[in-house]
Amino acid sequence: MLEALNDFLSGKLLIVLIVGLGSYFTLRSRFVQFRHFGHMFSVFKESLRGQAGQLSSFQALMLSLAGRVGAGNIAGVGIAVTLGGPGAVFWMWVTALVGMSSSFFECTLAQVYKRADGDGLYRGGPAYYIQHGLKLKSMAVVFSILLLVTYGFAFNGLQSYTVTHSLQNAFGFDPSHTGIALAVLLAIVFLGGIKRIAAVSDLLVPVKTLAYIGVTLYVIGSQIDHVPAMLETIFKSAFGLDPAFAGLLGSAIVMGVKRGVFANEAGLGSAPNVAAVAAVKHPGAQGVVQAFSVFLDTFVICTCTALLILLSGFYTPGFEGDGIVLTQNSLAAVVGDWGRLFVSVALSLFVFTCILYNYYLGETSLQFLTRNRVVLMAYRGLVLALIVWGSVQNLSTVFAFADITMTCLAFVNLIALAMLFNIGLRVMRDYDEQRKAGIKQPVFDSAKFADLDLDRDAWPSITKTEAETDRAVAVGNAQTQR
Repeated sequence: MLEALNDFLSGKLLIVLIVGLGSYFTLRSRFVQFRHFGHMFSVFKESLRGQAGQLSSFQALMLSLAGRVGAGNIAGVGIAVTLGGPGAVFWMWVTALVGMSSSFFECTLAQVYKRADGDGLYRGGPAYYIQHGLKLKSMAVVFSILLLVTYGFAFNGLQSYTVTHSLQNAFGFDPSHTGIALAVLLAIVFLGGIKRIAAVSDLLVPVKTLAYIGVTLYVIGSQIDHVPAMLETIFKSAFGLDPAFAGLLGSAIVMGVKRGVFANEAGLGSAPNVAAVAAVKHPGAQGVVQAFSVFLDTFVICTCTALLILLSGFYTPGFEGDGIVLTQNSLAAVVGDWGRLFVSVALSLFVFTCILYNYYLGETSLQFLTRNRVVLMAYRGLVLALIVWGSVQNLSTVFAFADITMTCLAFVNLIALAMLFNIGLRVMRDYDEQRKAGIKQPVFDSAKFADLDLDRDAWPSITKTEAETDRAVAVGNAQTQR
């Protein structure tokens, strides 16, 4: 019953809503993700610079990638290719393209309505823009509870099971011992709060991402002569034009869109919670950075996995098996048996950072509901206990339930996002106008948005002198370029 309900909600209704709204946001914003595509790289470079005592935009990006770049990039892509054929990859790309606009607006709004949390830190996300933007406290509470249950508890237990059994299969480690060791390592990180979580993500996310991309690029490079033909197969299969995969056209669309949505999380309401923690000069800048993370997740990492599978020679139409096994065997077919061990280690790193991400989402939702320190410590203890318990228990039923709660979470976020879209457009236009005027790093002036319920500690008004200085710098830059 749970599977049937989940198939309808997340496999049909949610996909239509996410793709439909993403397309609408794209058109209304004049293709914001394409207009700012080149700008994404300069904003990403600028995000590396942070201020002392504050979390930088880069750290927020690494934290969001900790969740976005996870098991879905390995197992999820394998499942999509297995059930939908090569054409599923094309529809993953399409979903990411429209999802980049959804991510831009939800993360921009998260920045607009964020709240200062002391010591230069911030809290924000859908619950905050629902409460302060829509004035619907009860709706915000529902979102926070769904976020806490889905990410804080259910997904963490499942992730623990995934990593401990992957290591057991690869190295023979006892799952119970691995679960305890995992809980100890996580406890050390949890006790350091968001700054330590961000610091660990800063270290592990680039390492795991670059290592995985490097190995898959080696496979792609060794088969470079076959890449053009494989890309042609992907495009033909996406439209049912390849005879070998003509019968998979419907599955290619459904699996490509579904796995794309759950890989990059655009529109689901999870990433805005970590996007809000960054100290940035303008909300639009963080929207651009988070749109870039969707691009990196799907167009780079998911594509690497897909080409690894399709070029290895291991994959054949009608393959039966799970996504992890397919990816492991595909890599092993090219580099030898160590490829299976590499995938297990990569998956372990992916899952570890995903747990950090999930934990922080749960903590954010909990602190929206209460600031009681005892409750927070109890939450940490429950998560760690669940990590140990989940390491030896198959929580597939819990996961099926969590899929449903996550779908409900996405519905709440998408409704709020649609209702607040005009405000998001106002902020985007302010960002665009400043860039058009030659201001390299636009600055958000809360005085221009006096009608919004903003936290003045997070977004102070800009003085006349500061505004004149910005304009003078912009004019000077323009003259220098001429």
